[in-house]
Amino acid sequence: MNYLETTNWLFSRLPFYQNVGKSAYKADLSQTLKLAKYLSHPENKFKSVHVGGTNGKGSTAHMLASVLQEAGYKVGLYTSPHLKDYRERIRINGVMINKKSVVDFVAKNKSFFEDNSLSFFEMSVGMAFDFFVQEQVDIAVVEVGLGGRLDSTNILSPEVSVITNIGLDHTQFLGTTLESIAGEKAGIIKSNTPIVIGETQLEIENVFIEKASKEQAPLYFADQLIKEIYPFSLKGEYQIKNIRTVLQIIDILNNGKFVISKEAVQLGLLKIKENTGLRGRWEVLGSSPKIICDTAHNKNGLCLVFKQLLNEKFQDLHIVLGMVNDKDIGSLIEFFPKGAKYYFCKPNIPRGLEATQLAEVFIENGFSGCVYLSVNEALIAAKQSASQDDVIYVGGSTFVVAEII
Repeated sequence: MNYLETTNWLFSRLPFYQNVGKSAYKADLSQTLKLAKYLSHPENKFKSVHVGGTNGKGSTAHMLASVLQEAGYKVGLYTSPHLKDYRERIRINGVMINKKSVVDFVAKNKSFFEDNSLSFFEMSVGMAFDFFVQEQVDIAVVEVGLGGRLDSTNILSPEVSVITNIGLDHTQFLGTTLESIAGEKAGIIKSNTPIVIGETQLEIENVFIEKASKEQAPLYFADQLIKEIYPFSLKGEYQIKNIRTVLQIIDILNNGKFVISKEAVQLGLLKIKENTGLRGRWEVLGSSPKIICDTAHNKNGLCLVFKQLLNEKFQDLHIVLGMVNDKDIGSLIEFFPKGAKYYFCKPNIPRGLEATQLAEVFIENGFSGCVYLSVNEALIAAKQSASQDDVIYVGGSTFVVAEII
């Protein structure tokens, strides 16, 4: 198989959560452990930082990788989902895994994958870890896919574990309360391994305190400990919390096996996109009218993004909006500005919520807008309607952003 055939097989041969939802979720690590044994346990052959949480874990992982690169280290980066190309998930010093490595890994191990009915995510984690070993990275920054305790990445023994924050997302898998979700995400806390919590949330901080105590893991609440921050290149005031988290991680790494200078920190935070290829976080795609996209898709993320959006200067606000069909729209709708003009669309994936259904909920709640056949049609209509002093926001789902960048 060539690269296109290989990725098509990865996407369609086995179901995966990002496309079809609950039917692809495996609440068990036995398959990942079986794969790790088959691959000669690559997870034990490189140093790592393991980053989980509800919001900000992707940005935090990219920020940290950028700083470590500026410090002179060869840095692996594993994140999900991708926006355009599967290879975005696996990078070394910002460079995506080459197509040949993807093709060769699948070809070499395809029979094992099929015989053991491995999931898309299990195969991807195995590929990433195997590639990091082959390329002899100094350290890898690995983002949790879903949850923590039962996530395939949780076979790592990292230098530092990280939980950015806790919000209500993926409740069908992780539980319907902050406490239950925190319990699942606290599953990445390892014995005698430092754990950084990015944001203190009083109602659940005891979940982390008790788990860290049980594991004898040094516990750090970054927002309590880090007061000074440095300038950074990512847009969005909400990134300040992620910066504090990264600075706390760096403090811990500096006290161990790594040397990360203040200059490396400053440069790394100013060159995040350049060093790592991060996209879709308060990304400005155009001017006159200003076009902004963001991958925020849950209560906490949307609250922060719309707070910042309403601080923008504009004559009229246009919102191109699409969601996936497992979102509780009723719990999110309060964060959306009623004075905006909406362009409802469906992201082009099986999990995409029909635009007519999305529009119906919003219109019943006093919003105004029209339905479009695709994300791109909706954006074209917004551009045609907007004046040069307006702002167009595109979001509601990672998959909506993926279609327009």
